[in-house]
Amino acid sequence: MTERISQDTINKALWSACDTFRGTVSADTYRDYVLTMLFLKYISDVWQDHYDNYKAQFGDHPEMIESMLASERFVLPKGADFYALFKERNAPGNGERIDKALHAIEEANGTKLKDAGKSVFQDISFNSDRLGDEKQKNSILRHLLEDFAKPSLNLRPSRVGNLDVIGNGYEFLIKNFAASGGQKAGEFYTPPEVSELLARLLEPQPGDSICDPACGSASLLMKCGRQVTQNHKGSKNYELLGQEAIGSTWSFAKMNMFLHGEDNHRIEWGDTIRSPKLLDDKGHLLRFDIVTANPPFSLDKWGHDEAEHDPYHRFARGIPPKTKGDYAFILHMIATLKERTGRMGVVVPHGVLFRGSSEGKIRRKLIEENLLDAVIGLPEKLFFGTGIPAAILIFRKDRKTRDVLFIDASREFKAGKNQNTLSEAAIETIVSTYRSRQSIPKYAHLATPEEIAENDYNLNIPRYVDTFEEEEEIDLTAIRAERVAIREELLTLEARMDVYLKELGYAS
Repeated sequence: MTERISQDTINKALWSACDTFRGTVSADTYRDYVLTMLFLKYISDVWQDHYDNYKAQFGDHPEMIESMLASERFVLPKGADFYALFKERNAPGNGERIDKALHAIEEANGTKLKDAGKSVFQDISFNSDRLGDEKQKNSILRHLLEDFAKPSLNLRPSRVGNLDVIGNGYEFLIKNFAASGGQKAGEFYTPPEVSELLARLLEPQPGDSICDPACGSASLLMKCGRQVTQNHKGSKNYELLGQEAIGSTWSFAKMNMFLHGEDNHRIEWGDTIRSPKLLDDKGHLLRFDIVTANPPFSLDKWGHDEAEHDPYHRFARGIPPKTKGDYAFILHMIATLKERTGRMGVVVPHGVLFRGSSEGKIRRKLIEENLLDAVIGLPEKLFFGTGIPAAILIFRKDRKTRDVLFIDASREFKAGKNQNTLSEAAIETIVSTYRSRQSIPKYAHLATPEEIAENDYNLNIPRYVDTFEEEEEIDLTAIRAERVAIREELLTLEARMDVYLKELGYAS
């Protein structure tokens, strides 16, 4: 029996493979190569595992083996697999060979690895000068192939068992790249605890269509899908859809989906605000049961100039400021909610809650239309690339009351050196409070429409949840008595000291 491998072993081996690049190539560059190589190694190992099984069954009938392999999730053309590349690793031209193999895999797998003419590996070239001159590039790629050929990264299904072991390894890499990715990190990764919180708050059900219009590496989408599977006897009856503007991040999302076994997905590439791609056959915006996202905070140059004549009528409530695109994403998301079942969770910077001008007018209309269900304040330093605290806004199309729940969870976190995290207990408290919709002193408040109107539709959480802790009253009489007692004790000690000094002959 083949020995099974642990998640920790895979994670360590993957992170060790990054050493090939460290000190030579920047992390935001080598990220693409390591993640792509993991994908190539996995589909190669699956192919080889299945080939060996088919050969054991149909050894005397090679045409049967070929027929079975042709129906695999991913077809590998001859010479385009990891092991063919590894065999040639000592010869010049590693970069060119890897690029040709990836292109062949794209061509052999139809639309799986393509979207409207864009291919998953299009922005990732192993033959790039970013890896140095030809000699250095060839050496780096030889070491990378050798790293992935190690026994610890034998990813055959017969060895790893659960498919999520591979998907989790991919997520592990993405998380670690995000942690060292500076300001750009938030573009492709939402912390898993925040994704988990959003998924639980929105409660995806079997049959739901779930969309993330700024999906990054798709971790939030997959968390929502996993909620259905976990809560409904392993059901995979849901649909995952997303759009991502950054080409390399779109590629991560596609590979991430496949590595997690999420074949029922549609991830489009393009700018959601300027050019939404999730449309029906009449060119109208598709509508979904759940829409959730962690869009880029206060995006500058989001498409303000085109918004006035938006063909999808997303900005009828007002046009967001030119240099802050937060409400552009919010309004897009609301426009894509189904009328009866639509529910939405979006991560926003706190400015969205109280900024005035056009944002204030939009906010007021959303509240008056009774779409806003809850405002949840999160701790600082949760998100990669920024230390500012954020909030979650929950909108629902099926609201039965007009009150809005405010939750201040800003103090509920597990402190870390560079990054804070939400604990499981904190997530459970937020979710249970949201579901019960009860006011809790210093934590949650159920605000009436009249209260919000009195606050001029300002949603700043401290206006509704008073977390002020009164300082303990100082007893001045007790403090005075303590001072008198200390003074008397000091006089006694000084008198005793005088006696000792006289005995020693030092006193005058």
